[in-house]
Amino acid sequence: MRVADYLTHLDWDDISMQIAAKNAVDVRCALSATQPTLDDFLALVSPAAEPFIETMAQQSVQLTRARFGNTISFFIPLYLSNLCANECTYCGFTMSNRIKRKTLSPDEVASEAVAIKKMGINSVLVVTGEHEKKVGMAYFRQVIPLLKSFFDYLTMEVQPLSTLDYAELKQLGVDAILVYQETYHARRYGLFHQRGNKTDFDYRLDTADRIGQAQLDKIGLGALLGLSDWRTDSAFVAAHALAIQKKYWRSRVSIAFPRIQPCTGQNDPNITRGPSEKQLVQLICAHRILNPQAELTLSTRESAHFRNNVIPLGITHISAASQTQPGGYSNAEENLKQFETDDSRSVAAMATQIHRSGLDTVFTDWLPGFS
Repeated sequence: MRVADYLTHLDWDDISMQIAAKNAVDVRCALSATQPTLDDFLALVSPAAEPFIETMAQQSVQLTRARFGNTISFFIPLYLSNLCANECTYCGFTMSNRIKRKTLSPDEVASEAVAIKKMGINSVLVVTGEHEKKVGMAYFRQVIPLLKSFFDYLTMEVQPLSTLDYAELKQLGVDAILVYQETYHARRYGLFHQRGNKTDFDYRLDTADRIGQAQLDKIGLGALLGLSDWRTDSAFVAAHALAIQKKYWRSRVSIAFPRIQPCTGQNDPNITRGPSEKQLVQLICAHRILNPQAELTLSTRESAHFRNNVIPLGITHISAASQTQPGGYSNAEENLKQFETDDSRSVAAMATQIHRSGLDTVFTDWLPGFS
């Protein structure tokens, strides 16, 4: 049975009602559980848990330090293209937006890699728009080996691919794949994804299974907070992560917490209110309490002040100095951005802040000789 099959049997409305029905007693039980369950997670993300956030944070810190030590790992996103064949109402790359389109040539990719290496970064998240004809496997065969010659760890966030394609990407040098479901609410998913291959909710939901079958080192999951009820979407992310860990136990799992940020052309009235900063802290701690093994990632979508305070509570991986447009590190052009970032500090400034928090920065956590 695929993990995707298990998820489709979970009822959205039922989980929403369970979350709403949780009370303080349920939260205390979840916090005292030796091995928390998904039902405990529902209590921890419920409104009833908001008065317990400080207690949750303390527990989250203990679990994170016990599993990951006093470390924070750095990565940086590298946007190769903003071409996209999908119509997604919340994204600056959506095909109907009249923005300048660009795909980096191999020489331009090398220039970006040189600029990133100068910052001291050795782990890169490769990002493209979803255009499999012009930015698909043929293009990846050109640029992935080139990037692997610069960086020890490569993660990709691209359109869903086949198991065979993921296996080939692994051979080319890719270590991890991130494919966020955006929202696990099938009907609302259809509201935001109006044209292109991304309209296929089920194929996207099945993506983590295909990544696991290809035995990549890491599988990245997440929901875009603000497309549907964030508490229920997060429960599906938690269920997805637990099921992936159980079935594809050779792969690590990472969870991200992206809240919708302004972008070119964004005016969809269906976008809901995502979690507040306080609620985002609650969500991060809930994931950590449920899943001490998961890598938790926080991007530069969030403000410097918020990141300074929440990173020590349970986050293991952060981005820094992020540019969300192709060529942004060697030749930035504002009109190519996917969305606006909030924390614009340099890698060096972020590293200084991490050290002030009593944590150590990790720029390399993977070497080919150990695989």
